[in-house]
Amino acid sequence: MSQQSKVNIQVSYIYDPMCSWCWGYRPSWLALQQAIHEQLPDVHINYSLGGLAPDSDQPMSLHTQEVLKHGWKRIANQLGTKFNFDYWEKCKPRRSTYPACRACLIARESGLEEQMIVAIQEAYYLNAKNPSDDDTLIALAKKIGLDEIAFSKQLSSPEIQQQLLSEIQQTHTLPINGFPSLVLSIDGRHQRIQLSYLHWEKSFEQIQKIINLKLRKGYLGVIMRALHYKSH
Repeated sequence: MSQQSKVNIQVSYIYDPMCSWCWGYRPSWLALQQAIHEQLPDVHINYSLGGLAPDSDQPMSLHTQEVLKHGWKRIANQLGTKFNFDYWEKCKPRRSTYPACRACLIARESGLEEQMIVAIQEAYYLNAKNPSDDDTLIALAKKIGLDEIAFSKQLSSPEIQQQLLSEIQQTHTLPINGFPSLVLSIDGRHQRIQLSYLHWEKSFEQIQKIINLKLRKGYLGVIMRALHYKSH
């Protein structure tokens, strides 16, 4: 067993499935995640929901729509991310991401959280579908292999809503700076990782450096305690 496996090391990815910057970050996150799996196999990857916007039936204001459109254009220009702007004509936008967050929690129970995230993102940003609508989420649940009837019941259940609120509360105790965010936790001690949208290697190098430093300090601490014990 490696020294690394003797401590609890976790990288948390803080996201909202309807966060446009999370969509822009997706290629880099996939590359970073793969590097962690291959080169740091003892590090656990955890997905945590941040929750952008609570449930609302109110139409999104024209001002907010323009702000979000501008954000999409900025991400497309900076990162080359694809967006389907037909969404703003075909759908009735609402500032409400909690339904999509609950969908991800339900999918997590079946080990399908990552599949649900990408299904929501592709529906929203590429296919001009509205993930604020339950009908859209139920169709996506069926698409990724979940039972649509059971999913539909859970989507509006108080239990899932409370689970979401608890997770959001816990997430906001971490050292995050908006969404997406990365947090490295070693034996319960948290440190924010700098996030690069185009150069995932920078985040990986920081993670490696912190882990190596922490493990080296821990190893030296064990030696010093052993020497202190032998001297008595």
